Amino acid sequence: MKFTCIRSDFSNAVSKVKSATSTKASLPVLEGVLIKAYDNKLTICGYDLEIGMITEIDATIQKEGEIVISAARLDEIIRKLPEEIVSFETDERLITYISSGKTDYKIPGISSTDYPEMPSFDELEKITVNAKVLKSMIKQTIYAVSTNFAKPIYTGSLFEFEKNIFRIIAIDGFRMALREENIDSDIESKFVVPGKAQNEIIKLITDEEKNVEIIIGQRHINFKIENFSIISRLIEGTFIDYKSTIPKTAQTEFVINTRSFYSSVDRVAVLNEKIQSPVRCNITSDEIKFSCTTSLGNVKDEISASVIGQDVEIGFNSSYMLDALKNTDTDEVKFILNGGLSPIIIKPVKADSFTFLVVPMRLSAK
Repeated sequence: MKFTCIRSDFSNAVSKVKSATSTKASLPVLEGVLIKAYDNKLTICGYDLEIGMITEIDATIQKEGEIVISAARLDEIIRKLPEEIVSFETDERLITYISSGKTDYKIPGISSTDYPEMPSFDELEKITVNAKVLKSMIKQTIYAVSTNFAKPIYTGSLFEFEKNIFRIIAIDGFRMALREENIDSDIESKFVVPGKAQNEIIKLITDEEKNVEIIIGQRHINFKIENFSIISRLIEGTFIDYKSTIPKTAQTEFVINTRSFYSSVDRVAVLNEKIQSPVRCNITSDEIKFSCTTSLGNVKDEISASVIGQDVEIGFNSSYMLDALKNTDTDEVKFILNGGLSPIIIKPVKADSFTFLVVPMRLSAK
């Protein structure tokens, strides 16, 4: 194989595809990127048996072929080359020669025959979504994706398309994040996308992209973002009926400045760095009092609020509350409570673009 290409194009492709390779694989080939040189195009692939990423760049190809190169090593080499033109050549022993300007590298490669085949699947449905909207929806919900593989279904988010509405829902058993947008599509479909794949999606979406094409198969999904494709398996299983987890009543409500509430919880959380004791929150008609007692000491704080409904005392995990508040995109939020043991609901003051739930912690008697 022998070709020349533009260093910046090659570097951009390798650095992004690298994130779909494995870093601690039992098979060294999974730590590499597959490079295919045919028809004056380079196809660059990364695949860790869960997520695959593919992209193409232009190249001048003198001799067609394929090879696998360590992703981390190749990424670093290409980034540090001195000139914009890169020459790349491999011999029959799979030794790879990379040169630019007066810099020459000689590194070993791996046969492409050892590389696992990327999943291919029949298209069942195709949906086009605005790229910025998709990125925003993922970023606002992915914090609630579970990292506990005892229940694999919750290590992903439910993507739900229903009557021109697109929702993403993430639940980890202690909190829930729901984000909703209107879209121009009458497709009705739902599937669970792994959190790992979603992280790669938001890395790839920039301000320039207009749309993302989502191609849905029986067990796999393909997100086409500009000239990149992310192919992921879908998580099989039954996702909880999330609508039934959202309380329908409201015994206590208040609207509060997001930064003000966040700052108070953040101050109280200082004593929660090593052990998660609940933050005790007393809500009355005109103020909210926070307190926390741990082996490190105790702290109290309070803020003014105009509360509608019943007084309530409730406990919560400060980290979970801060995560929810960090992912709001409004200056003010509405809190809805139904006693001290029902989930805390956080919503925008107007509309329903997001709904965040935080499950309360039981409080010990004072």
